[in-house]
Amino acid sequence: MEPWDGPAAVAFCDGRLIGATLDRNGLRPGRWQLTKDGYVVLASETGVMEAPADQVVQKGRLQPGKLFLIDVEEGRIVDDGEIKHQVATRKPYGDWYRDCVVQLDDMGAVAAAERDGGPPPPGAPARAGEPLRTRQRLFGYTLEDLRVTLAQMGGHSAAEPIGSMGNDFALAVLSERGPLLPSYFKQLFAQVTNPPIDPIREQIVMSLSSAVGGERNLLDETEEHAHQLVISQPLLSSGELEKLRQVSQRMFSACTLDATWPVSEGPEGLARAMERLCAEASASIDSQENIVIVSDRAAGPERAPVPALLAVAGVHHHLVREGTRLKTSLIVESGEPRDVHQIACLIGYGAAAVNPYLAFETLRDMFANGYLPGSRAPTRPSATW
Repeated sequence: MEPWDGPAAVAFCDGRLIGATLDRNGLRPGRWQLTKDGYVVLASETGVMEAPADQVVQKGRLQPGKLFLIDVEEGRIVDDGEIKHQVATRKPYGDWYRDCVVQLDDMGAVAAAERDGGPPPPGAPARAGEPLRTRQRLFGYTLEDLRVTLAQMGGHSAAEPIGSMGNDFALAVLSERGPLLPSYFKQLFAQVTNPPIDPIREQIVMSLSSAVGGERNLLDETEEHAHQLVISQPLLSSGELEKLRQVSQRMFSACTLDATWPVSEGPEGLARAMERLCAEASASIDSQENIVIVSDRAAGPERAPVPALLAVAGVHHHLVREGTRLKTSLIVESGEPRDVHQIACLIGYGAAAVNPYLAFETLRDMFANGYLPGSRAPTRPSATW
């Protein structure tokens, strides 16, 4: 269903058509052969059913992203190009796409500062005017986050730091230091043999783009299905988020929910905040708003942020239970995420895109103070670092 789904092989039959297909990467094996007496054998390996060489008329393998189809009534193997031409010309899909899809990158600039760290945009929760270092401590930033993770990703290498043996930290569930929620979902693996996938060089088989807005019945095909707002990647700058927040064209409407709670309420305040978030998300759908921005910009000394992963997952599953999840898209605006794993967890649990505003502000401060490797700082480093 998604550009990055797989690896998978699917076989299907309706009594008249028999076929099989692979995902776009083609990492599942599949061999087939046609014999003179009309039998077609398809299996993961060659030789599952023996046939003399002089009885084999044709043979081949399943190819990435292509269909292998047999029409029993016509008694022939249908070519992949013929199938796709029939499907592609069934309805004017190209016209629907050109007329209905809105690209976020093509939308004009809004009257909000692209610069992170400026005043909160209209409609967003007011953010406490606390110093950067105070807000970093509020969201649990560590020196490792600054000197390793952000310095690597924001510096000259612009790459996620990886290790030869993966993550060797103690399990989060055994920690006494209160690790962030995504730490409980950390995968242990050897990163040398599982390098990050490259969406630029492997763009034929994957894509980082995603669509926001309401979705319609998957088993139906209408022009309204193409009414989607497409964003080129799930990591949004503050300027791009402001475009989403102010969008009011072609059936798109956004609202912002405050994912913070009063510290004075104690632990019970977190539960009440989640109930409020879920109720407000349902109300936004009733108001025909199909882009919901979950934001913790208002976090400060008096208001604690709801963990971003808890907020988005809680709202996601609440809407699933209500049967309204496909009517809206969830966007996360949070100061908590600052590495690839944390952002991937948010997307995996329901977010269509993430704006890690505090990470951007931190990178800007590190650049200004000369702490990004390979970058030329406009000012001298401060002694406090």
